[in-house]
Amino acid sequence: MDQREEAEFAEYFSARREAVRRMAYMLCGDWHRADDLAQTAFVALHRRWRKIRDRNALDAYVRRTVVRAMIDESRRPWRREHTVERMPDEPVSSTDLDDRVATREALLLGLRQVAPRQRAVLVLRFLEGMDVAGVAAVMKCSEGTVKSQTARGLEALRGVLGDSLDDLRSAS
Repeated sequence: MDQREEAEFAEYFSARREAVRRMAYMLCGDWHRADDLAQTAFVALHRRWRKIRDRNALDAYVRRTVVRAMIDESRRPWRREHTVERMPDEPVSSTDLDDRVATREALLLGLRQVAPRQRAVLVLRFLEGMDVAGVAAVMKCSEGTVKSQTARGLEALRGVLGDSLDDLRSAS
């Protein structure tokens, strides 16, 4: 890459690094793995930087890379038993914020117990705000698959969270 392309990549990386890391965290529930997934996505993007003609598609490319890396990694035997005992502590100053943090923590704990593809669909649809067609493009599957994975993922999340899911819906 020439200096201009390196500068473009560095600018994109600086602007999107935290958003990609947060999305990866929502997918895997572990900040260390989120860092690894984000790094994997940015390394892949850097390798293909010259070949990407549509700079408006960079976010979609990175999102797809993170999701695929998370799903691929979850299939590895040493990742199957991986669980995080507790969420990192966050400073909280008010009761309203306490409730939001507790709701977020319950959602993240529940998402960790949902199958990886279903978790990816739920995060992309409801936390990243993507539509069915957008998720299908990211995951390289049909819209019907996205819909069925969404339904199964929500069912699994309801099974894990029980009555807490109704609380989550009313809080959002």
